[in-house]
Amino acid sequence: MTPKPKSLILDLLSTVGEHAMPVRALVASGDVFGITPESIRVALVRLLEQGTIERNERGQYRISAAAHAVQRHVVAWHRIDEKLAPWRGGWVGVHSAGSKRTNRAALRRRERALLFLGLRELDGGLWLRPDNLRGGVDAVRRELLDLGLDQEAPVFGMSHLDAALDTRARRLWNTSELRRGYRETRVRLERSAARLPQMPPREAMAESFLLGGEAIRQIVLDPLLPEPIVPAGERAELIATMERYDRLGRDRWRPFMREHGAPHPRTPLDPQAHRPPLGGTAATMGG
Repeated sequence: MTPKPKSLILDLLSTVGEHAMPVRALVASGDVFGITPESIRVALVRLLEQGTIERNERGQYRISAAAHAVQRHVVAWHRIDEKLAPWRGGWVGVHSAGSKRTNRAALRRRERALLFLGLRELDGGLWLRPDNLRGGVDAVRRELLDLGLDQEAPVFGMSHLDAALDTRARRLWNTSELRRGYRETRVRLERSAARLPQMPPREAMAESFLLGGEAIRQIVLDPLLPEPIVPAGERAELIATMERYDRLGRDRWRPFMREHGAPHPRTPLDPQAHRPPLGGTAATMGG
């Protein structure tokens, strides 16, 4: 699997936070995946024009201020469980039916925000998630707005649903698929971790980047469902496994980044995580 130039650039820049990366490091990183220097430079120009990245006075590139909300959400993957609070049976609702749909970019930002916060559509325009995130409805509202939800979209608390509606709400997520995903990704990470020390450096860099990115994407998009709906221990095991794998991946990239004058990346983030979704399910983040 080869990442697209724009996605690779966004990924690499996100790994260094607010620091900047020289073009030669971006070009050299592209070469690891068989991406030509010309493709990297063209992608840089397009990302600059879109306002997704910016260039500093030294001609180095970094994520722009406009993209910081998504960046913060992605790079906090290893602390995602800190967002949780006890669930008392209530729900957070968002009503998007009255929001403007004429602007395709705004629609994509809205859908990305809703998916990043784990909401699913119950009925036309009514999205729900359990009210189990720290800070409650107010915190969810703030984060949704930061991530691109329309300012006019109502965000509110819901409680005392009747039994039938509560059952429908709980079934909005495919919990069997979530749990299978936790287990399968954890096994893939463990098997790769055993291989990496014996692999040629560039192959190890590519594998850790791609597999680690897939795992982080899965964690970032996890709906963080409460214990009565999904056992939290399985998600915690995946995060712990990814933290160990992350350290291995960083070790593989450190000499390369130092050689090309770039800050050492904190984590091999998933390039697809920066792209707005094209549809109503998390799977479309990779579209």
